[in-house]
Amino acid sequence: MKPARFDYLSAADLAGTLSLLAEGAKPMAGNQSLGPMLNLRLARPGHLADIALLPELRAVEETPEAVVLGAAITHAEIEDGEVPDPSGGWLRAAAANIAHRAVRNRGTIGGSLAHADPAADWPIVLTGLGASVRLAGPAGTREMPMADFLTGPFSTALKPDELLTAIILPRPSKGARWGYWKFCRQVGEFAKASAAVLIDQDGLGLRCAVGALGRQPLLLDDPAALIEGRTSPMEALAKALPDRAPAELTLHATALTRALAQAKGEK
Repeated sequence: MKPARFDYLSAADLAGTLSLLAEGAKPMAGNQSLGPMLNLRLARPGHLADIALLPELRAVEETPEAVVLGAAITHAEIEDGEVPDPSGGWLRAAAANIAHRAVRNRGTIGGSLAHADPAADWPIVLTGLGASVRLAGPAGTREMPMADFLTGPFSTALKPDELLTAIILPRPSKGARWGYWKFCRQVGEFAKASAAVLIDQDGLGLRCAVGALGRQPLLLDDPAALIEGRTSPMEALAKALPDRAPAELTLHATALTRALAQAKGEK
């Protein structure tokens, strides 16, 4: 199938793009998720505003506390080390396992987050790393933690006239450790289960997140109990998701077990 008719628009800067959004246009960057939806006519916007080359969304900032990546930075640019990775390689490794290279060449980190597919890599990885997002709209700029931005499956806190402009990645301490594991039926597919574990006692703290649950990533309440072995992954998941049958959580418990082993340096 082919898309329904739409008008292609572009502006020279963020302010001009926000004006287009205020008039009803929908943003388009790498087009790796929106494109198939257009072709299947699941999405039928009358106007599309191209944001892929906006200078504000291609910018990269570094501070002693964080790295700020523009939302239009591609997965491939992260994979190839063309932008700073405050985690010392964890972001590059995650980016390298997103879909296929052709997708990574065009797909953007901001587009993945705004699309909010529950099985995608960036939502779970960036929730696990304690990242935040920067949003711009007619009322100005605001920032919020990733855990608040992602509100459900394919649902975020973005308002219709707002644009996700940047991702704020805090710097972990030198002794921080990380584990990320996902199950896919074959290379390039979305995950059936995923988990991320951050152990950073001297910096960002302890975080255990589980993804591909058909909802936003789940941040577990007591990561220390998991990391110290006082509770099992299945016990933690059953407590956090009492409406799910144990059989539904088996893959997720295994993903969490493997992410914990990675973070703790176990084989």
